Amino acid sequence: MSVKPAPASTPLDGPLDGSFDGPFALATLSAPDGPAFPALVTPDERVVDLRAPLGDERLTVRRLLEDWPAVLPRLRALAADGSAEHRPLAEFRVHAPVEPRQVFQSGANYRRHVIDLHVAHKAPGDDRPEAERRAEAAEIMDRRAEEDLPYVFIGLPSAITGPYDDVVLPAWAEKPDWELELAAVIGRPAHGVSVAEALEYVAGYTIANDLTDRATVFRRDMPQIGTDWLRSKNAPGFTPLGPWIVPADAVADPDDLRLVLKLNGETMQDESTKDMIFNVARMVSYASQSAQLLPGDLVLTGSPAGNGLHWGRLLRDGDVMDASITGLGAQRTRCTAEVTP
Repeated sequence: MSVKPAPASTPLDGPLDGSFDGPFALATLSAPDGPAFPALVTPDERVVDLRAPLGDERLTVRRLLEDWPAVLPRLRALAADGSAEHRPLAEFRVHAPVEPRQVFQSGANYRRHVIDLHVAHKAPGDDRPEAERRAEAAEIMDRRAEEDLPYVFIGLPSAITGPYDDVVLPAWAEKPDWELELAAVIGRPAHGVSVAEALEYVAGYTIANDLTDRATVFRRDMPQIGTDWLRSKNAPGFTPLGPWIVPADAVADPDDLRLVLKLNGETMQDESTKDMIFNVARMVSYASQSAQLLPGDLVLTGSPAGNGLHWGRLLRDGDVMDASITGLGAQRTRCTAEVTP
């Protein structure tokens, strides 16, 4: 399946593999100059506008997720119904698949990635050999796993943009970086759920690229208060999302998916979710112990090794990122520098 960028976006050269697993996926689309609508997308690039068959002109993907247990069988039937009205996907613009109320983001959840960051962010005056500092980071990761302490913080829905939209790099961002992540999409209100039952609350999965300005992650003026995620991660468009939500029952094992991010055609991240310290179920359960997760909310599960800080190459004007996760499709975003007066 090859998905073209949205008509409203700047065309990019080269093929884009948007294939996904299962008989259908959910998307939010729009025709030129038309309103966004929830759609069922089939693997052969056909689209069913869900407003008519589900009898709701104000329908959104989030409203579908609010009634997910009842809606899912109807979507399966529509996907199998050859008489349903279909249109070519190429006629539509592809938006972020859902507008969440809450975004839960996971930090330090890929073992090799955290070790790389630990080495890159060495303290002033720390002249120990790299091997020693890597061993120290590995010990910290082992302790975190034993103590069962995931790290979750909150992101802003306003940072979300479409999977083929341009990403504007703010003028103040000195070290903008990429972070490809698997995102779980919540399908039922979840509060205080166990690890064993957590995946029952996941409607599906999608792709997120959780951009980060490395220069503003830590507060230099007040180091004792730690990280500044508002500044470093929540600029408009810093979370390209989608293109699809693939239902959970079509994803064989979310803890064994391959994530690949290419920058201008060169592979930067290529890792399996097997490298996660805490798996998807643990991350969903952990977030639900403090907050109530709502239908349409996102739980981002962390990013693997291979970010720009590791390579010594941060994002700049004109860069193109291609990101894919096994069975979930692919996104392509171009970076543009902010134009300031």
